[in-house]
Amino acid sequence: MTDYTDRTATELLALLRAGQVTSSQLLAQHIARVEQLDGRINAVVVRTFDAARERAAAADAARARGEDWGLLHGLPMTVKESFDLPGTPTCWGFPEYKNNIAQQPAVAVQRLLDAGAVVFGKTNVPVALGDWQSFNPVYGTTHNPWDLTRTPGGSSGGASAALASGMTPLELGSDIGASIRNPAHYCGVYGHKPTWGVVPMEGHQLPGVRCIDSLDIAVAGPLARSAQDLQLAMQVLTTPLQQFGPMGWTPAQWRQTDKAPWQCRVAIVYDDPEARVDQSIQDRLHALADFLRSQGVTVLDDHRPVDSAQSHRVYSYLLRSATGAWLDDATFARFQALGQQADAALDTMRERVWRGSTMTHRDWVEFDQQRAVLRAQWRSYFDTVDLLITPVATSPAFLHNQQGERWERMLQVNGQDQPHTDSLFWAGYPGVVGLPATAIPIGQSPDGLPVGAQIIGNSFADPLCLNMARWLETEWCGFVPPPLSWK
Repeated sequence: MTDYTDRTATELLALLRAGQVTSSQLLAQHIARVEQLDGRINAVVVRTFDAARERAAAADAARARGEDWGLLHGLPMTVKESFDLPGTPTCWGFPEYKNNIAQQPAVAVQRLLDAGAVVFGKTNVPVALGDWQSFNPVYGTTHNPWDLTRTPGGSSGGASAALASGMTPLELGSDIGASIRNPAHYCGVYGHKPTWGVVPMEGHQLPGVRCIDSLDIAVAGPLARSAQDLQLAMQVLTTPLQQFGPMGWTPAQWRQTDKAPWQCRVAIVYDDPEARVDQSIQDRLHALADFLRSQGVTVLDDHRPVDSAQSHRVYSYLLRSATGAWLDDATFARFQALGQQADAALDTMRERVWRGSTMTHRDWVEFDQQRAVLRAQWRSYFDTVDLLITPVATSPAFLHNQQGERWERMLQVNGQDQPHTDSLFWAGYPGVVGLPATAIPIGQSPDGLPVGAQIIGNSFADPLCLNMARWLETEWCGFVPPPLSWK
């Protein structure tokens, strides 16, 4: 039988509808792929194979009766470990939560199931979803299928590794600090960070926390091997389309859905003093700019929306305020003391973690007001351009490094040491103001590692970001599978 594990989700669904393959057959192939490769990669860390086999058989029987379960009828897929899936643990890498068995699905997972998906497992994450590596004491370390000595990214690192290696055709991730975009960049796949609030986050919490709204900055979104698959998944995840605000959930509407990609005004930023970018990434961004110009697209080089240092500082503090809500009492007290004892003139990422995680509500309101100014500047910016393309991170995938605090770990950028956390600048550029951003592959570095970029749009311009990604995939550069020479 033909091996279909290299096909996109869209292609697999077409085969299912045409009766050329069954859901049970596709599931069996993907399970076999997991069993073949995952001993070395360690991406699919929670496996629900038996339940998935029953659901796939039911999907096949329903199709034979002429029933239509929805857009994803019979499609095998996986989801990030941090989302609740009934009968499986949701522990975010914390040993103390390894027996936290979900009783009901996260809302985003339920939407996938309601559309007919067959979920056969959950993928690995770092502890507290707080790293661009994916390792924890419960499930171990996930490796990049391009090079097992390197990170697949995080916190949706298991998702990107499983996608790149053909173990799953579609994934559900989450993103507060590039946790969808960073793994997509490191593994050479696609990922979409939606406009904040359009995909419900209920069921993406640690035990004892159940909310109907979204954590500040955090979003849920899809990862895939094609931009078309992202479009399909977003259709499922955002139906009905709503936004969260002071009045709760209210109806929303997409903007710029009919503009052709080649008609867009596109700005490109290649580098920034806040987070210097490796030349291997800048070179691919210049190649992208050359392609766009060759197609008649208006390209504005180094056209920036906001002050970089201000944006990075506001994002850093609001990010740490949001994630500080997860800290246990002892850690909170320790960070509070460290922040108070630190030199008031110091404002590195270390101090931002300590002070941001424990800031007063008064301080939070001040940073939120600064964010409102940034939002206004972004709105004015999108009067002059349609899309902005930037790096996702400062380098391709780095070697595993699990020692010390994140801000103490160094990577090499243009031959110089750089703290891992510098890349948070590119994460927060669209993130702090809730803008959509689509991570796309744009080629490889001279070392043969994937290189990605992010396409940033105005709020609720997700369709325009995705349309540009799909056009570039078709006309210029798309997913390339890793050679798996270690297999």
